[in-house]
Amino acid sequence: MVMDIIAIGWILIVIGVLMLLIEAFNPGFFIAVPGTTLIIIGIISLLFPELFDTSLIIVIGIIVALLSAGISVMIYSRIATDSRSPFTASKDSLIGKTGIATKEISADSISGKVTIENVDWSATTQGRSIPAGKKVKVIHSEGVHVTVEEI
Repeated sequence: MVMDIIAIGWILIVIGVLMLLIEAFNPGFFIAVPGTTLIIIGIISLLFPELFDTSLIIVIGIIVALLSAGISVMIYSRIATDSRSPFTASKDSLIGKTGIATKEISADSISGKVTIENVDWSATTQGRSIPAGKKVKVIHSEGVHVTVEEI
């Protein structure tokens, strides 16, 4: 029985390492926590194989998973290159905001471009065309397209 647990421990460690390698090449925080958890549980099974005969291993697994998640979040927040909060916008949150036309905006197309709070949007207008470089205000928003007027 002890040999089976030791073999399982090594298998858990190998799977955990593979998960961490996948995470390293495709970052996204989705498999780092389970990978870390598998490595730690694998090491515990090698050091204390008798724990696998009790229900205590379930509690240990939960604690290790929670600690791994907390530590991973802390590490990711420290190494994140962009400390700004992610930009989110709802349909109404853009109305009234001002920006700069970066590509000519016309009434018959959404090929115009406007930058609002350092985010680029496709733009159209209801009036006459607005040349690039002019200051604009959002009067309507739908999806990733805004309707603007020159100010």
